[in-house]
Amino acid sequence: MDKNVMHAKDLQQTSVQQKIVKFGVKFFAYLFLCTMALIVLFPFYWMIISSLKSLAEYRLNVPTFWPQKIIWFNYVEAFNTANLGSLFVNTMIVGVASTLLSLVITVLSAFAFARLEFKGRDTLFTLLLATMMIPGELFTITNYTTVTQLNWMNTYTVLIVPFLVSVFYIFLLRQNFLQIPNELYLAAKVDGTSDLKYLWKVMVPLALPTLISITILKMMGAWNSYMWPRLVANDEAHRLITNGLRNAFTTTSGDVNYPVQMAAVALVSAPLFLVFIFLRKYIMAGVSRSGIKG
Repeated sequence: MDKNVMHAKDLQQTSVQQKIVKFGVKFFAYLFLCTMALIVLFPFYWMIISSLKSLAEYRLNVPTFWPQKIIWFNYVEAFNTANLGSLFVNTMIVGVASTLLSLVITVLSAFAFARLEFKGRDTLFTLLLATMMIPGELFTITNYTTVTQLNWMNTYTVLIVPFLVSVFYIFLLRQNFLQIPNELYLAAKVDGTSDLKYLWKVMVPLALPTLISITILKMMGAWNSYMWPRLVANDEAHRLITNGLRNAFTTTSGDVNYPVQMAAVALVSAPLFLVFIFLRKYIMAGVSRSGIKG
């Protein structure tokens, strides 16, 4: 009996120790995640509160972590000073056009590499994947020379065409297409269905989460693009949001109205925040459904 009691006590003690260890691990894990979240979110918090301050308060030697007086007019001044309406329109034109054309190219290319049989298919796809190892900045000089020779400078064309093809998006969608049973394709061919009709009626609906993810990521990429638009189309008629905010708030004396500039950055960042908040499940679903089959 004594041995049974001692054994029960040992089991109870071991169980308590295990619970303590699990609690400790969970506690430090949440502590680490909360710390990282604060580090990531603090710049956005600072942007918001800075956009609501006066310039005098912003320049104080001891920074304030909450505005002494909230100035909402900074957002109105930011919208008018930077001409955000025109910048939004230009960015939307480039974003929508490049996204739609890129989707067409991506869908057709992914279908060809996933379902069509032609000589050198795998070799060509391997070469395409190899280009992903090359930093995009290395293509800037050759792309710049090409668009200059084609007289595309300061046009919407130069902002849209050079980046229509994305090997990563083709790879992502191809992996999704490969998960669709090949028997469906063979049955459709027996029934006399064309490749394009099968692609539109069967593969595109089944791969819709991945297509939504590609659409969102492509739009976000166009929205955040900075270096290439500044290099090839920085005139007033074709300037995008990221370039328009660069010097819009600098006076002739070199002073910068930072609160107004922060308000403009907040206005520009708001659409991306909303896209991520409301559509994040589609992004995750599209990436997770792509799988690793290949």
